[in-house]
Amino acid sequence: MALDPQLLDILACPEDKGPLLYFEAESSLYNPRLKRRYFVRDDIPIMLIDESETVDETEHTRLLAKADSDGIEFTFADS
Repeated sequence: MALDPQLLDILACPEDKGPLLYFEAESSLYNPRLKRRYFVRDDIPIMLIDESETVDETEHTRLLAKADSDGIEFTFADS
């Protein structure tokens, strides 16, 4: 099940307060600026820095390419 679009409109990285990329099929939200992934468990985003994971350069590149090819947009427009 996908996260509610209204929730996605306001979700931000707890560390830098910037927008995230939502990978529904991978149950995760990703901050490409910090290379940090937040998991979604039982349709609940786990937005705790201590429970996030920092990805390596290979995974970062894969996620950005996937976002581009799948048309995944940021959770909100960064101002």
